[in-house]
Amino acid sequence: PSKYYTQDEIRRIVSYASERFIEIIPEIDMPGHASAATRAYPEFNGGGTPPRFPGYTFNPGKDTVYTFLTDILREIDVLFPSQIIHLGGDEVHYGDEGWKTDKTVQNLMQAKNLKNLKEVEKYFFNRITDSLFNLNNKVAAWDEVADADFPPEKTIVFFWRQNKLEQLQKSLDKGYSVVFSPRLPMYLDYAQDTLQVHGVPWKKFGVNSYDKIYNFSIYDFDIKYPKNSRILGIQANLWTERIFTESRLDYMLFPRIAALAESAWTEEKNKNLDNFNDRLKKQFDLYKKDGIYYNNPFEPWLTGEPAR
Repeated sequence: PSKYYTQDEIRRIVSYASERFIEIIPEIDMPGHASAATRAYPEFNGGGTPPRFPGYTFNPGKDTVYTFLTDILREIDVLFPSQIIHLGGDEVHYGDEGWKTDKTVQNLMQAKNLKNLKEVEKYFFNRITDSLFNLNNKVAAWDEVADADFPPEKTIVFFWRQNKLEQLQKSLDKGYSVVFSPRLPMYLDYAQDTLQVHGVPWKKFGVNSYDKIYNFSIYDFDIKYPKNSRILGIQANLWTERIFTESRLDYMLFPRIAALAESAWTEEKNKNLDNFNDRLKKQFDLYKKDGIYYNNPFEPWLTGEPAR
């Protein structure tokens, strides 16, 4: 069934987090990954790429789309005090086939002299980002946005495609703030060992084990790091389309989230995996006490993988 947060629930979540020194930054993905919104509001549908990505995009050729999304951003701005809104901007090419035949998109391309769909995508993102800047928010987006020309002091790029190092280089060279979130090893919906049989297949995508997360460094990549690069830190992502229960959520999070914390907050020279392992094992009793169904990387047969 469809579900949503009320404004009061959002305020409670933000307050609960704030009391624990956590700031929540919302993400409203656009113009792709929009199939839920376009199903609810088909008048804003920009089409998709059948059969996997129907109704995947907002329609960049309709002015009403920008009004609709700006109204959403205004509401989000009021509810979340972070003054940062993540606009996604990723993987649009997966589902932009409908733009090739949509009359409003074709009219837009002719009116604005846009040569291809990538320029349409850029036009959309520039226009919606202007609305966000008018709300005195910074824009956050995935590394596709490195191709844009936004004010560096207002732009945060989340680097996720380690096979696209040029996006990381562009982001740093342009002075954008950068958060490192590469799929390997920072996607927590990926398997944590070769024993896992559910979810994302490890034979295809690899294994994101807790020790890889612990040993991760932002300087692992073969690029030139400009002096005074604006690197904010690291982030792990747990996409939940394949996760249906709290036990599996816990299993995919713990103890990798502990490794993430130390990787983010420990200087390279102070990292010691053996020392971390000794302390991590003591955490398991606390996990049990709190009813957390965790993965035991040392004795994996003790905590079997939940199917859902």
